[in-house]
Amino acid sequence: MNATAHIAELRTRDGAPSLATLLKAAGDAFRLNILRVMAQDSFSVSELCDIFSTRQSALSHHLKILIDAGLLNRKKEGTATYYRRALPGGALATLHEEILLSVDAEQLSAALSQGAIRVQKQREDNSLAFFNGHLARFRAQQELIAPWKDYSEVTLQLLERASRLPPQVIEVGVGEGWLLPELHDRAGHVVALDLSNEMLEQARRHAGHLANIDFVCGSTTALVSSGLSAEVVIANMVLHHTPQPQHIINDAATLLTSGGSLIVSELCAHDQAWARQHCGDLWLGFSPQQLEGWAIEAGLTLEASVFLAQRNGFQVQVQHFRRD
Repeated sequence: MNATAHIAELRTRDGAPSLATLLKAAGDAFRLNILRVMAQDSFSVSELCDIFSTRQSALSHHLKILIDAGLLNRKKEGTATYYRRALPGGALATLHEEILLSVDAEQLSAALSQGAIRVQKQREDNSLAFFNGHLARFRAQQELIAPWKDYSEVTLQLLERASRLPPQVIEVGVGEGWLLPELHDRAGHVVALDLSNEMLEQARRHAGHLANIDFVCGSTTALVSSGLSAEVVIANMVLHHTPQPQHIINDAATLLTSGGSLIVSELCAHDQAWARQHCGDLWLGFSPQQLEGWAIEAGLTLEASVFLAQRNGFQVQVQHFRRD
């Protein structure tokens, strides 16, 4: 069979995958496990090889079949390519959605769950290693991309607009703690959260003298497990440093009380790959639609958006979401 005939077999006239292609892709237990693993995250080929304990050549074959069937999308991030589940669309959208619902109805095996946890731990270790090794220059490099003063002023404006003196505010990824004195003046109590002990020490030196601030080393998931809640959660320039930004938004939504606010400052999507090496960025920003999509999935609604253009070509978005 020639190449043209092969393409025609895989695609319908409108370019969508054919029914046979979709059913073939879904008719393999290994490929269904790939979709199951990707329920709430995207992974590179090397990470998937780790999770499934298999060779790259074998895994790439299955990934290609899933992409041809429209069940996966891929996106290049720096030198790595990340795969994620595709949203159902086109004439076969209902069948596509039913396949994913059936996939998600069955839990991951213990081995695959442990593999995903292992990959997540490696991502966190890599991120921490960067921050712990570059504390001295991190602030300067970050300021080159997006001056802290610009987005922090907008964050505080949105905070005041959302809630006058909220009983409790959580700042996720507090870093060196520059925003803490301002939050101290605008909230009854502040929880300063960061994964890095070194960063928290910097924050303590800056704002440790303030009485109503608790410094917590850990993740948003740990806060959720502790039963903590807050009227406002703030995440300034955090998501593009984290392996699983969608999980941060999900956890923030869980932490919020009814009517509570999530305020997120983030870089808009860009192609400045040097930011990975110099600033520890895992993601080259996010589109506003991507952040809003994650927020909607977490049960939040968009209240306001502010966009700050930078002279260096970057753009910062400050998004205010509310829990209904």
